[in-house]
Amino acid sequence: MRGLMMDAPLLISSLIRFAAQNHATTEIVSRSVEGPIHRYTYADAYGRICRLARALGRLGVTEGDRVATLAWNGYRHFELYFGVSGIGAVCHTINPRLFHDQIEYVVNHAEDKYVFLDLTFVPLLEKLAPVLKPVKGYVIMTDAGHMPETTLPGALCYETLLEAEVDTFEWPEFDENTASSLCYTSGTTGHPKGALYSHRSTLLHTFSICSADSLGLNCEDAMLPAVPMFHVNAWGIPYCCAMVGAKLVLPGPNYEGEAIYELLDGEQVTKTAGVPTIWLMLLDYMKKNGKKLPHLDSTVIGGSAVPRSMIEAFQDDFGVQVFHAWGMTEMSPVGTTGRLKGHMRNLPKEKRQDIQLKQGRGIYGVEMKIVDDDGAELPRDGKAFGELMVRGPWVASEYYKDDEGTKASFTGDGWFGTGDVSTLDEDGFMQIVDRSKDVIKSGGEWISSIDLENTAVGHPDIAEAAVIGVPHPKWDERPILVVVPVEGKEPAPDDIVAFLKDKVANWWLPDDVVFVDEIPHTATGKISKMQLRERLKDYKLPDQ
Repeated sequence: MRGLMMDAPLLISSLIRFAAQNHATTEIVSRSVEGPIHRYTYADAYGRICRLARALGRLGVTEGDRVATLAWNGYRHFELYFGVSGIGAVCHTINPRLFHDQIEYVVNHAEDKYVFLDLTFVPLLEKLAPVLKPVKGYVIMTDAGHMPETTLPGALCYETLLEAEVDTFEWPEFDENTASSLCYTSGTTGHPKGALYSHRSTLLHTFSICSADSLGLNCEDAMLPAVPMFHVNAWGIPYCCAMVGAKLVLPGPNYEGEAIYELLDGEQVTKTAGVPTIWLMLLDYMKKNGKKLPHLDSTVIGGSAVPRSMIEAFQDDFGVQVFHAWGMTEMSPVGTTGRLKGHMRNLPKEKRQDIQLKQGRGIYGVEMKIVDDDGAELPRDGKAFGELMVRGPWVASEYYKDDEGTKASFTGDGWFGTGDVSTLDEDGFMQIVDRSKDVIKSGGEWISSIDLENTAVGHPDIAEAAVIGVPHPKWDERPILVVVPVEGKEPAPDDIVAFLKDKVANWWLPDDVVFVDEIPHTATGKISKMQLRERLKDYKLPDQ
């Protein structure tokens, strides 16, 4: 027997329509690529999104067409999130930090019909345009006054397109399983792989991460996503803000500590989210300039593991609660958040931080388990570790147009293998021990490069650290610690090892400390162990 309920599809257009109707005067504030701060309301945005939908139709974009973006976190990019998906087309956000041949690959693989780009990326697209065969035209996201001279074929001005339309639109209804957006992975072997999200998966993901146990957003909040909108849809935050009517503050192209601080302070931001590298710059700026953030109550940190020193700085020095989070492109992306349970409130500070250092608990909709090499499920005791497997309504079931046949990650019984080596404890908290390709095996025992890195960053003279395994004739592999010193500091290797001695197992201690000016990162801001190993391929341990 079926229930007697209305069968209304879950569509992205409903989010912005709701925000315009119920939070019409709430602001969206952006640092524009042209320079000035731009501000308007959800009602203003909705009118422009209606114009955009009409303009897309006039350009010949129809349901299922892919429309690419190369853009920063700004109001025009926000409009594309809703205008493209709202008409049944697919919004393909491209990470401009990918290598040029990777951008060429994803545009051609996705068969993008149009590319919308910020002024910043005009020179990049001019170089690539000859090899982007499916692209019919380019729309530069600026006004007529800033429209550049360009060799881009069929180049159009975004604001001129919108000015020609009216600000009403009848949003189409279609199957909620229709594709809505497309994001490609980065930092993997082989070509980037596409995760093709649906309207249904996006709406369900949005409901879950808005919940109090996750981001905890509501209409009283002002949210600044310091995670780029070209990276897994800014963790879904633009959709969340529309769903609850929160003020949205977009940082544009500038993620330096001072620029982020100015927006957090000036716009009275209450919640923010981003990767550790962003917060290192912010904390450094605030400490050097004696700044505080009286309105900011919490930050969600993901993308890579959070050092204990960062949690302590936010919470003890600035009164900002830290929540760890974890996810993947294949998961839309959020899978866990780290809000502590009630019985943990009265734990000693160090014990609470031990839990905060874990990647968090699965949010409703995400199932998790860990398995051994034979696929057998391991206990949730916080000690056993194996590959983390996930499934849920916003987890990919396969890659888009999987030319390389990389189906090994997807099991026949509906699970996705993340490639993360993890533990699960009795309270549901997950902790990543390492990536399966990065974990170090020394003398038959495993060493977690992530734990060793996070401990090392607690040294006052270390700005950033990475750990990789190098071959050893007796122990198979041994860890070396690669360090970027704090500006103006010259820590001695022996002092660093001494700092680590009472914090990690003796056999975890690195066999060498290597100092570098910069550690390579992936296009999404994570440490690139692949590039680091390539740089140090000729390295020999001191005793060899």
